[in-house]
Amino acid sequence: MQIVILNDAATVAAYGANIFATQLQNKPTSVLGLATGSTPVALYQQLIAKNTAGEISFSHVTTFNLDEYLGLAGDHPQSYRYFMNEQLFSHIDINKENTFVPPGDAVNPITACKEYEDRITAAGGVDIQLLGIGRNGHIGFNEPSSGLCSRTRVKTLTKATVDDNARFFAGDEYQPHLSITMGIGTILEAKKVVLLATGENKADAVYAMVEGPLMAKCPASALQLHKDAVIVIDKAAASKLEDLEFYQHIEAENQKLQAQLATL
Repeated sequence: MQIVILNDAATVAAYGANIFATQLQNKPTSVLGLATGSTPVALYQQLIAKNTAGEISFSHVTTFNLDEYLGLAGDHPQSYRYFMNEQLFSHIDINKENTFVPPGDAVNPITACKEYEDRITAAGGVDIQLLGIGRNGHIGFNEPSSGLCSRTRVKTLTKATVDDNARFFAGDEYQPHLSITMGIGTILEAKKVVLLATGENKADAVYAMVEGPLMAKCPASALQLHKDAVIVIDKAAASKLEDLEFYQHIEAENQKLQAQLATL
């Protein structure tokens, strides 16, 4: 893991956006794995700005989202398809036919999961996967106890996740307790993973992911196995890490090396 500790949420978003921008500049036909939630929004805003300024293009990009609520059609305001259209796709030069979100309204969700996996494979796999992390260590909707080799599947949401997401639903509105999510094994097959986390409420999960044991109780700990996982966090989210100074030293050395290579 590469652990990048920055001052605040704004610099975390900027750092993450630059990783994605560099990817698109180097490979305009990239396959991107995307995520929803509050943390990615600032990153998406930066990518929109870069696209508007002509620094990057999404015209030849394919995207796959991590997850979707089971039981919600894509035009439902709380669906993740709707979220992605509102927060990113409708503001960039992407062909929406090349943007894929698990179908929450699938007639046969089990078949839909297999088809989603097949689409990712047919696209050549995900070049760079964006992740957030839940307070219980979940990535996507892979809740604690998820298999570390799991594939795209239907998952039951924990009470904690349902409670965390309840703020997005009206009191009398149907709130799904099931989802379709990429599996941990699916996520680990991405060529690069970028996880963003900000705020003190994520500090326990970040600690378990980075310094805790590899275990199903913290699904994000599976990223310890990934050959190119970049964990970008602010000081609040990093506050419980025991080797804080070591991570900061390594990143400073990495930046020096990158600066030297840029002059060659």
